[in-house]
Amino acid sequence: MAKPLSAGKLVEILRAEGLTVHEVRNWRRHNRNTKGPWGPVNGVMIHHTASSGTEGSVNLCYEGRAGLPGPLCHGVIDKKGEVHLVGNGRANHAGLGDRDVLSAVVDERRLPADNSTDTDGNRHFYGFECVNLGNGKDEWPAAQKEAIERVSAAICRAHGWTERSVIGHKEWQPGKVDPRGFTMDGMRKRIAERLRGGGGKDPMPKPQPKPEDPQPKPRPKPEQPAGHAEFPGSGFFHVGQVHPVIEAMGRRLVEEGCGRYDVGPSPEWTDADRKSYQAWQQHLRFKGKDADGIPGKVSWDLLRVPKSKS
Repeated sequence: MAKPLSAGKLVEILRAEGLTVHEVRNWRRHNRNTKGPWGPVNGVMIHHTASSGTEGSVNLCYEGRAGLPGPLCHGVIDKKGEVHLVGNGRANHAGLGDRDVLSAVVDERRLPADNSTDTDGNRHFYGFECVNLGNGKDEWPAAQKEAIERVSAAICRAHGWTERSVIGHKEWQPGKVDPRGFTMDGMRKRIAERLRGGGGKDPMPKPQPKPEDPQPKPRPKPEQPAGHAEFPGSGFFHVGQVHPVIEAMGRRLVEEGCGRYDVGPSPEWTDADRKSYQAWQQHLRFKGKDADGIPGKVSWDLLRVPKSKS
């Protein structure tokens, strides 16, 4: 059990996980708290919207529909892997579900079959709707599934949960089929890997038209201790992570002219580290989600971060 994250904290952890986050209208005060309690929270629930198009899906989840007022979730994950926050507090997304499933989520053990509707899920779960028709044919782009992984891992990490605190609507309420198109067991494996420090990608640059100017090469490196730090995995870099290699990384970014620090660098991962690393990725001609500020193996190896002494 946990106290719900504040709106500011939710934005912070999602962006620190490398996600593009959009704040929709008055989302920070948009909720159904007058209709029931919000919290303690126990997990994250994943849905599909059964709709197409980002704008229409976001508006639907913010406003709701006849007989079911919005917000219909806390965030919408579009097909590009971007997150649109639409609610902060109780939201109409989970409905009544199985208390045995909730108990399993609290205990972080294997889920039983959902066969009853005796427990208020809107109180206990963060909800994320993913833009998909839910017909089993609509594509789930890699960027969207990676965003589900990142969103879930960020919230689990913030609360000290494991991947077993993430469930699908179909695992909570009898008769529901969402999300349809991938398995929740498979998604939980991805989330577990990210929580262990793996997951994600630092993508090899996609083939692009040759620029007019040759691709810039990293500046000559100053003398460094023998050997360089191995890449610890994209999931290693998150709010609350403290390690000497983060400070070593920051010093290399400053040496490369990519430092975006007011104070620092320091051993603690901060938004300044993310912005600095994003500048390095852009220097290497990464673009879009490939330059999200979260280190990946390709850009890390090029940075040649020296091994820390501890």
